[in-house]
Amino acid sequence: MKRDSRRWRVAEADLLWEPSQERRSRSNMTRFLAWLRDNRGLTFDTYRELWQWSVTDLEGFWASIWEYFEVKAHRPYTRVLAERRMPGARWFDAARLNYAEHALRRRDDHPALMVQSEIRPLAALTYRQLHEEVSLVAAGLRRLGVGKGDRVVAYMPNILETVVAFLATASIGAIWSASSPEFGTRSVVERFQQIEPTVLLAVDGYRYGGRDYSRIGAVGEIQRQLPTIVQTVVVPYLTERPPLDGLKDAIGWRELREEGHELEFEPVPFDHPLWVLYSSGTTGLPKPIVQGHGGILLEHQKTLSLHLDLTPEDRFFWFTTTGWMMWNLLVGGLLLGTTVLLYDGDPGYPDLGTLWRYAEQTGTTYFGVSAPYIQACMNAGMEPGKSYSLAGLKGIGSTGAPLTPDGFRWVYEKVSPDVLLGSYAGGTDMCTGFVGPCPLLPVHAGEIQCRCLGARVEAYDHQGRPVVDQVGELVITEPLPSMPLYLWNDDGDRRYRESYFETFPGVWRHGDWIKITNRDTCVIYGRSDSTLNRGGVRMGTSEFYQIAEEMDEVLDSLVVDTGRVGAEGRLLLFLVLKQGAELDDDLRGRIGRRLRVELSPRHVPDEIHAIPEVPRTLNGKKLEVPVKRVLMGTPVDEAISQDAMSNPQSLDYFVELAGYLRL
Repeated sequence: MKRDSRRWRVAEADLLWEPSQERRSRSNMTRFLAWLRDNRGLTFDTYRELWQWSVTDLEGFWASIWEYFEVKAHRPYTRVLAERRMPGARWFDAARLNYAEHALRRRDDHPALMVQSEIRPLAALTYRQLHEEVSLVAAGLRRLGVGKGDRVVAYMPNILETVVAFLATASIGAIWSASSPEFGTRSVVERFQQIEPTVLLAVDGYRYGGRDYSRIGAVGEIQRQLPTIVQTVVVPYLTERPPLDGLKDAIGWRELREEGHELEFEPVPFDHPLWVLYSSGTTGLPKPIVQGHGGILLEHQKTLSLHLDLTPEDRFFWFTTTGWMMWNLLVGGLLLGTTVLLYDGDPGYPDLGTLWRYAEQTGTTYFGVSAPYIQACMNAGMEPGKSYSLAGLKGIGSTGAPLTPDGFRWVYEKVSPDVLLGSYAGGTDMCTGFVGPCPLLPVHAGEIQCRCLGARVEAYDHQGRPVVDQVGELVITEPLPSMPLYLWNDDGDRRYRESYFETFPGVWRHGDWIKITNRDTCVIYGRSDSTLNRGGVRMGTSEFYQIAEEMDEVLDSLVVDTGRVGAEGRLLLFLVLKQGAELDDDLRGRIGRRLRVELSPRHVPDEIHAIPEVPRTLNGKKLEVPVKRVLMGTPVDEAISQDAMSNPQSLDYFVELAGYLRL
C-alpha cells in the first residue's frame, strides 16, 4: 500500500482479500463444480477453466444450469441452442415453463420478503403468505380480463404490492412493465405507450426525503395519454383512502384482491415475454427491451447462486427503484428461496446511515448499493463496521458506476475485513451483469473479479480485435439466454441491430470501456457512448433535448455527463439560444423545473451554459461523446476527426471551458 499525509490509499490491482479455504469449500460455485464432476464427468481445476468451458460448450453449460437448478418444465426442451447466432439465437426449443412458478416453489413460513419505507415500518411476509397474496391478485387480474400476452404496467415504488403484482402478472403469462413514481408523466407515457397496456397499477403517492409527493394527478394524466388502458388499480400508500373520483375506471387494491382461487401457472414457451424494460433513450424514444421467462430464469439463478453465492438462508438486499433493472434482479432472489429485502425512500435521509441501520435491523447478509453511495459514505468519514452490528454480512455488491480503488479499500477497512466485495457490471439490455464477483477468487482494488459464466466478454480495439491489458470496447461474442428477444414494435429488428450489432456485425457491442487484465480480472472505465449515468440510473440524451428545445428561447441543445471512474461528475446542459434571448436565472429555473416534473429529479443539470452552436457530424448527429472527452482534457485531434464535422470551429468553446472546469 501507498501512504500519503492524508490517509491510507491503495493502487489499482492491490490485493485486498482472499477467500479462506473453508469459505471456498462451502461456496455454491464449489458445489456446482462437484456436481459437474459427479454428473457430467467434467473436472476443472480453476475458475478460468470453468469459464472457458462455459463460453465454448454453450449447449453443455446451459443444459447443466437447467438441470442443476431443477427447472420445472411442463414440456421438456428438444434442443438447448437451435441457432447459435446474434441476434436471433433460439434457446430451449419446445420447452414450456413459468417464471413465477419457480419464484413461488417455496410455500413454508420462511420469510420471503422484508419491507420497509419512509412511510411504513419494517414488516415481513412468509413464502406461504406471498403465495396467498399472489393468488388473490392473479385472480383479480383475470377478472379484469388480463390474459396471456396482455401488458400490465405499474407506476409503483419498491414495495410489497409491486412484487406481488409482478408475480401475479407473470403467473398468468401476461407481460410486466414498471416505472418508478418519481418519474414524470412524459417519461412514463413515452415508455408505456409503446407497448399498449390494458391495466395500470399505480400508487396514490410516495414519500422521499421526508417529503410527500401526491401522484393522483399524474395517474390521471397517464390514463388520458394511454387510451388502451381499460382499468386502473390504485394502491393506497401515501394515504389510507386515495381519492378515485377523478380517475377513469379505477378501483382500489383491496377491491382487486377481494376473492381468489387456487393459483394457476400458465405454461409458456421458453422465449415468451416476461417483462419489458427500457433503455435510456439516447436517440429517440427509450427502447422497449423484451426479455423472456426462460432466459431470465436461468440467468438469474446462475448469477445469484454461483456468483453472489446466495443460499435460501441469506437475506438479500439491493437498494433500487422499480425503474432500474436491479429491482428485477433483486426479486430474482425468490428463485433461490432466499429472503428478499426491500427499502423505499431516500438512502441519505435522515442521514447516510439509513441503509446501514436497515441492514442491522434485518440481519442483511448481502448488501447491494451503487458505487456512488459507497463513495459518499467514504467521503463522509463513516465507519459502518463500528457503528452498526453487521456480523452476518458476507457480501457487498456495488454497481451503477465503477468503484474506485479507494472505495474498495474503504469497504475492507471500515465495513468488514471479511466480505466478498462484488463489483458488478452489466446492463438493462440483458438484465444481468456479465463481469462480476466469484466466491473462489481474490479481490483486487478497483478490479472486478471475473467474467461471469456463460458470458464471453472481450475487449475489442477499434479494428475489432481482442486485446488484453488495454482499454477497449466491451463486447460479447457468444449469445446469452437473457439477451433481448426483440425490441417491441421493431419491424425486422432494425433498431435492435443498429443498437447492438452495427459496429461489429454478429458481435454485441455494449457501450462500455473495459480492460481485461492478464489475470482475467476486469476494469470498467465508464460509457463509450453518449448514455448518461446518474446515481446508477442511465438516462438518454434525447429526453433532455425534447424538453429543452420546446422552450421558446432555445434553438438547439447538447447534454454531457462528465462522470469518470469512481466519480459521478457533473451534468452539463448547453443551449443555443434564439436571437435576443438571454440565459438568465428565470430560464434556468424553468428548464430545471420541467426536467424535474416531466422526467425526474435526476435529470436536473448541475450547470446550464449558453453556446454559439452544437458540434455536429457531417450528417447532423450531435457529438456528445467527443465533447465530453474534450471537457475531460483530451486533445481535440484525439477526441474527434474534425474532417467528419460540419462545424469543427464549434469545439473551440469547449476547449476553453475545459480549462475553467479542470475536470
